[in-house]
Amino acid sequence: MNFLAHLWLADQVDANLAGAILGDLVRGRIVLNHSETIASANTSDRDSPVISAVMPTELARSILLHRRIDVRTDHHPRVKNAMAAFAPGARRYAGILLDLIYDHALTQHWQHFSSESLADFAARSARAVAQHGEWFAHAGSRRPNAWRFKRLLLSYRTPAGIDRAIGRTSHRLRQPQKLLDAAQDWPRHVDRAADDLAPLLQDLLLECRRFMQETAIIAL
Repeated sequence: MNFLAHLWLADQVDANLAGAILGDLVRGRIVLNHSETIASANTSDRDSPVISAVMPTELARSILLHRRIDVRTDHHPRVKNAMAAFAPGARRYAGILLDLIYDHALTQHWQHFSSESLADFAARSARAVAQHGEWFAHAGSRRPNAWRFKRLLLSYRTPAGIDRAIGRTSHRLRQPQKLLDAAQDWPRHVDRAADDLAPLLQDLLLECRRFMQETAIIAL
């Protein structure tokens, strides 16, 4: 799941929306109730700063929810089958591409998942994310700008927007061209992703609800 799907899932269970995005950035151990986290931009980079900080419980809880969603997504049968549909050489990057493809499919079928318009949801989410800008800085990232983040979410509506997202992602890899090569025919996977989207999100939503119930007492 990419940004939009993570935000949608977090919103469904009243989890902190900024944490739904910070889950991709914050590394290290998070302990609910104490909410002590060791955060670094890249734990494989010895030169990246390591910061120990006390984090609001609602934010820490949402980051842990993001991690739970990622684990369940990676092991979901529909996702595994979708990954197998990629060519052998591209399969290594299928998970990265499917995250973006699912977000694209979600924008195309948004009316089935929310009575709120996509534009309004994107604006509300962007404001919530920007309000926690200091934690993005702690994680070694830029403080998000609400207007730019809204525009990013809405860009997933178009193939060109997904192409740009793939390009940005490739720059974070050691061998960016391999992702770009694997993404050459990403549009052919959209129909399957759209068919899988509702049952996949429903299963993930059930997992989110379980997580929130499990952590409700701890988070008090």
